[in-house]
Amino acid sequence: MSWRRPLRWLAAVLLTAILCVAAGTFVPRPLWPVAKAGTAVGETHRILVLSNPIHTDIAIPVTAETLARFPFLSESGMPVAHPDARWLIFGWGGRAFYMETPAWSDLKPVPLFKGLTLDRSVVHADVAGEIIEPADHIASFEIGTEGYQRLLSFIEASFATVDGRIAAIPDAGYGENDRFFEANGWFSALRGCNTWTAKALREAGLQTGWWNPLPVLLSASLTLYN
Repeated sequence: MSWRRPLRWLAAVLLTAILCVAAGTFVPRPLWPVAKAGTAVGETHRILVLSNPIHTDIAIPVTAETLARFPFLSESGMPVAHPDARWLIFGWGGRAFYMETPAWSDLKPVPLFKGLTLDRSVVHADVAGEIIEPADHIASFEIGTEGYQRLLSFIEASFATVDGRIAAIPDAGYGENDRFFEANGWFSALRGCNTWTAKALREAGLQTGWWNPLPVLLSASLTLYN
């Protein structure tokens, strides 16, 4: 029958996708752990991974060190020095979709198309007070000083310099506490916000799956290997 061949191709494509997702989740990266959460020797630093159905962020504590490491946050007008500020939150993503879709009700065709194909990237920075734990959308990890410094360096290197400095994109943000910044690298459906989070966590000494395009897959691999 003429319809059998298309069905075979469709089945092959679906099977390939399932195998990629399974391998991306259950094959660890790196293959051998460098420093698992909870086993760091000496001083440790607590970080959080915040997730929603499509996106993940990394939260680091507000300290004198982190404020000095990211001085452009304060210069942009973010209230990082507020007495109630406890966490700096960072995420990376596609410029159009990230900036123009604060909620699903704001979804538009062009940002969606760019989010599914190729787009310039931005870093979203936010500041938060106390974050209530435990919660289903929050995972916490204790990492050693070396891993923590590598994580900070990775986040810092994600910001692009414009005319030799890092500055917030004018009039870009969801509210008074957050800002968007131009970022290094291109966003695509294969190399998206959650793969950025996974790479950052590997810099911190954690293991993730080999390829985690969705928060649920990243969370599963983090639980499995850390």
